[in-house]
Parts: sequence; C-alpha cells; structure tokens
Amino acid sequence: MATLILICGMAGAGKTTLARQLEGSRQALRFCPDEWIEVVIRDESDKIELARLRDPVESLQWRMAQKLLSLDVSIILENGFWGKEERAKFRLEAKALGARVELYYLDITEEEAWRRIEKRNSELPKGSFRIARAAFESWWRSFQPPDIEEQYCYDAYHRVKVVENGEPLG
Repeated sequence: MATLILICGMAGAGKTTLARQLEGSRQALRFCPDEWIEVVIRDESDKIELARLRDPVESLQWRMAQKLLSLDVSIILENGFWGKEERAKFRLEAKALGARVELYYLDITEEEAWRRIEKRNSELPKGSFRIARAAFESWWRSFQPPDIEEQYCYDAYHRVKVVENGEPLG
C-alpha cells in the first residue's frame, strides 16, 4: 500500500536530511519544493519571486504525488507543514486515495534552529536559500506543532527530537 510521508518542522530542523534518509530506506519518491524552485528562479535573493514560486511548485508537486499515490508509489513531502489545517488537508486527500499517511515531526528548539540556519546561510548548499532572522522569527511564531489529539490521526506518528549540534534522531 502506498504511503504519504509528511515531514513537519521549522526551517533548520533537518527536513531534507531526514527526507533523504527515508527516501532510501522506504523506497519512496521525495519532493522538495526548494530544489525545484532553485532550478527555475533567476535571482535567489529575490524574496518576492521566491514567495511567488512556492505555492505553484508545491501545488504541482502535490498533484504529481496524488497521481503516484494512486499508482501505489510512496511519497515523501518535505514542505514543512507548519499548520494543523494544512496537515489535515493532505492527510484526508491521501486517505481518500487509499494511501497510508505518516507524519514525522522534527522537534527543535528555536535557538538550535537559528544556529543551524546561520551555519547554512554561511555555506548555502545547492537548493537552499538564505533566511533572514526577521523572517525566521515570524515563521517561528506562526508554526503549529502537532498536538496530542492530532498525533492519533495518522497511521504512524514519529516525533524526532533534534539535538543541539546533531542531525535528526529518528
């Protein structure tokens, strides 16, 4: 049976690292919005264009993911899934296709997330974008971690505690 794996976590939590690990171990196809945006954006410092591209890229990836789920292919989406309603929408749509749904929540402190972002900003790997402190702080305030009630809505729920100076512990 196909499985939709949602990677939930803030910037800097290690979503791509975990998604890549799962891609190999779970034989699933991984969709990373930043990697697709990086291919088409002309100026990576253009925050308006970056924001404009995010919704259409994520929408296209989700349409492809739905088709693949219906063909019994497991999918990993590493969009971040910062809101409870967003996670519910994807979960319910995948369930309607007959797929299992798992949630991986990367639990990280604000300090550790910012430390990792600063490090990434200084090295900026391919497929990543520079993040300003003000944007990060705004994002942090809007993030809704899964609550106890939500955890029971998934076929499997994994809380991954991200430790200081380490990668996600799964």
